Amino acid sequence: MQQRNLKPILKWAGGKTQLLAEISHVYPDGFGKTIRRYAEPFVGGGAVLFDILSKYELDEVYISDVNAELINVYLVVRDQADELIAILTNYQTEYLACGDECRKQYYYNKRDEFNELIINGESKSGVKSAALFIFLNRTCFNGLYRANRNGLFNVPKGDQANPLICNAENIHAVSAALKNVQIVCGDYSESKAFIDKHTLVYLDPPYRPLKGRDSFISYTETEFDDSCQRALAGFIEEINARGAYIILSNSDPKNVDPEDDFFEDLYIDYDVQRIQAKRRINRNADHRGYITELLIKNY
Repeated sequence: MQQRNLKPILKWAGGKTQLLAEISHVYPDGFGKTIRRYAEPFVGGGAVLFDILSKYELDEVYISDVNAELINVYLVVRDQADELIAILTNYQTEYLACGDECRKQYYYNKRDEFNELIINGESKSGVKSAALFIFLNRTCFNGLYRANRNGLFNVPKGDQANPLICNAENIHAVSAALKNVQIVCGDYSESKAFIDKHTLVYLDPPYRPLKGRDSFISYTETEFDDSCQRALAGFIEEINARGAYIILSNSDPKNVDPEDDFFEDLYIDYDVQRIQAKRRINRNADHRGYITELLIKNY
């Protein structure tokens, strides 16, 4: 196939754009040949997804996430790209024409509009919700998605001078690439029905927090604690038994505690590798820099 240059529509905390070289290096031999199916149950910003869709011709692709507003963005990009681009182009023109105070007011007005959709139960579908989500993502602080206890988006405005709110060319390209992709709002366990021995599965769950570090890991109303990490390991063992090819990303506890063998113990029969990552999304500037993260695979 002719390679495409697809880019994520969204910025995403913990996104894998900067780690694509390391992650793509461990794609299994035969991917795109004998392995022609792909599943990503924690799709987030989709950096790995778009890398794969750019490079490989696959038979079936499945993506999911529990964040309904995020999944709506992907559905709208796939099915209503032209309408989405029209709204985003208008947002971009209006926002970039503003001075600092005007931009601040514009941002918080759009945040209020988005939260009104949430309050009215209208945020999980529709072009307007998707456009507001993308606008807020491109203009908020560090591309975070964070909600308060009432489920309302509460990230403050960022300080980007000229944010690219509407990349029409990329939206059209991504829309075409997603045409035959199964896009599901749901828990990772729901992907089990899709996965077989011809499937590469990439899992990028909320990271296990590093002790003493301020990490943004919660994108939903429920936290992903150690019991959730163990439940995920059980799911991974099930799909491993089916013969699926599995890659898992997570934090490396040994950055702060060399004696913490949580993941080595949890994935004792798997290949646990360490890769260097530069993490910028942290409230504490002293904790932004190079750390190691884990790539865990079963082959």
